[in-house]
Amino acid sequence: MTALLVASRNRKKLAELRRVLDAAGLTGIDVIGLDEVAPFQESPETGATFEQNALAKARDGFTATGLATVADDSGLTVAALGGMPGVLSARWCGRHGDDAANTALLLAQLHDVPDTRRDAAFVSACALVWGPGADQQTVVRGEWPGRIARAARGDGGFGYDPVFVAAGDTRTAAELTPEDKDAVSHRGRALALLVPALRALR
Repeated sequence: MTALLVASRNRKKLAELRRVLDAAGLTGIDVIGLDEVAPFQESPETGATFEQNALAKARDGFTATGLATVADDSGLTVAALGGMPGVLSARWCGRHGDDAANTALLLAQLHDVPDTRRDAAFVSACALVWGPGADQQTVVRGEWPGRIARAARGDGGFGYDPVFVAAGDTRTAAELTPEDKDAVSHRGRALALLVPALRALR
């Protein structure tokens, strides 16, 4: 069994990767999170892009543990806000990880924006670092286009899921089953692109 570190403490992200691996028929990989390894210094997320932040987190995890490491940096881009919140998605309200406050601020900023201009996309960059000296790395990107609803709906997911309606759907991401979301989401798409590299770890 090969250990694969996911540079996250978010149990939902860990579960999502496990589901993607299962769906791909990928066995022999034990997915573990940051809570299951010794604490180490994590670099602040100062990159200008999702890809830069994901790669920095994956390198930190590999350097500290010696384990092949996957890291994700993801967020929401809104056309009417010039692509923001982008890499600031998790701390859009000024506090990191306050999903309710982030979502409330976003809805307030879009209050007067008509439905025809509420286009948005979830973006996920996933980086995998492994090999002697961290000399092997892969970075992939998945995007999930849609629009921002006028009010939150649904109890599933996390982050901005309750206000994001995927293109061609009427449900918010928070109203989808985990399996339905995996099949179409930004992170599901990015993780699926990592599967060939993950197969090489076994």
